[in-house]
Amino acid sequence: MSLQTRILATPDFMAKQFADSQPTLKIYDSMTTNKRVLEPLHAGKIGMYVCGMTVYDYCHIGHARVMVAFDVVARWLRHIGYEVNYVRNITDIDDKIIARANENGETISELTKRFTQAMHEDADALGCMAPDVEPRATEHIDEMLDMIATLEQKDHAYAGNNGDVYYAVETFADYGKLSKRKLADLQAGSRIDVDTDKKNPFDFVLWKAAKAGEPQWPSNWGGGRPGWHIECSAMATKCLGNSFDIHGGGHDLQFPHHENEIAQSEAATGCTYANNWMHVGFINVDGEKMSKSLGNFFTIREVMEKFHPETIRFFILSSHYRSQVNFSDSALKEAHAGLSRIYQALKVAESVLGSALDVTNADLLDIEGTHTADFIAAMNDDFNTPQAISVLFSLSKEINKLARGVGEQADHAPLLSLAVKLKALAGVLNIGQLDPAQFLQAQVGKVIEGQLSDAQIDDLIQQRLDARGNKDFARADEIRDELQKAGIELEDGKSGTTWRRIS
Repeated sequence: MSLQTRILATPDFMAKQFADSQPTLKIYDSMTTNKRVLEPLHAGKIGMYVCGMTVYDYCHIGHARVMVAFDVVARWLRHIGYEVNYVRNITDIDDKIIARANENGETISELTKRFTQAMHEDADALGCMAPDVEPRATEHIDEMLDMIATLEQKDHAYAGNNGDVYYAVETFADYGKLSKRKLADLQAGSRIDVDTDKKNPFDFVLWKAAKAGEPQWPSNWGGGRPGWHIECSAMATKCLGNSFDIHGGGHDLQFPHHENEIAQSEAATGCTYANNWMHVGFINVDGEKMSKSLGNFFTIREVMEKFHPETIRFFILSSHYRSQVNFSDSALKEAHAGLSRIYQALKVAESVLGSALDVTNADLLDIEGTHTADFIAAMNDDFNTPQAISVLFSLSKEINKLARGVGEQADHAPLLSLAVKLKALAGVLNIGQLDPAQFLQAQVGKVIEGQLSDAQIDDLIQQRLDARGNKDFARADEIRDELQKAGIELEDGKSGTTWRRIS
């Protein structure tokens, strides 16, 4: 079951509380290289476009980071009261897709449908909400052709003798303003291909002339298909208008993709394309950039074979979205241990309280206080999820401390308030919403031969209880040690013995 189908909606009363923080939300803008207070183009509404996946293969862990990062952005914006229109495109036609379909002996439609479904499954497993709109490139050819025609009319585009249509970068005075690169410097370091029809080596393709055996659409310049950059400009403008609030994607897209989007969009419309640019940092694997050539390339599915999907989500959230992150098994194990701290606190609270926590009851949640204020401050500081998670750790620590001192006749209200607050705030990040025992007993790593099953663990626990009942404490200790070596930690409490996986 995916996180998306399990998650409890954050209560409306929390959204109302957080709404007061709207004016203080600051986002780091890659264009100005500063944190700026978010000022929507339309009061109370946010239009956000994120560059999505090219669907010719399974999504990798870098894609997971982009998915989760902007899922949290959309969630937080909604929590503080904004109406969000989240658009994430699908590139379903390009050179890689054509080549992969030919290799597999399947149609392009069959290939892209299969991997689009796989992408949706991966995103759902990671607890990501679906975008509000998910435009596909092949469904917006007319919009692309209209924009290309406008660019040609305004002398920003030209047709080459080879049938391709190019964008003339020298006609856009601000080219390079996002990546802080000067066209003159780029030209000085470039190698000019004498066989090209380009007027400038940094001119880029808007429309590709059809080649034999490739899919094509009719146009004023002959049969062909769109270039990559024009896709996003056309789809973003169609879905959000000439100008919108946030444009996001991976850091690797800043140049040339986003730079080219700006050039063609602003040249075509005469409007500022996006008011804020957000870029997610790279994921390195064991200190090296992830790449297939280095053999350190991991798909989301491969990682989920070894780690719980919520652990992967927590790993991503444990670092600020703009930072570089080092991916490794040890880092995922640390993330699992950290997330387990939150679930363990919830488990302890539920054990003392004698019932599951209900975050939908407004009367139970003391939303005021330092923890909530600190959480809001962290999220309003450019979506600082590591700092927000530190608030959850602080709450977990207080819950454990308070639970140890709560007797059967004591007032449970303070513990209940803290525990509900922990679950509610964690829910903003879409973590901590599973049954605690379900998560804590879930498989941490990939199943290996000889590993104990849940049934075997329960059987050993019963044997230990029988041994203790017979006052055979030596045997009881042997079983505990055996389970400990197998990565199972036991907890004896008033309600009996429970267990959790620690490795």
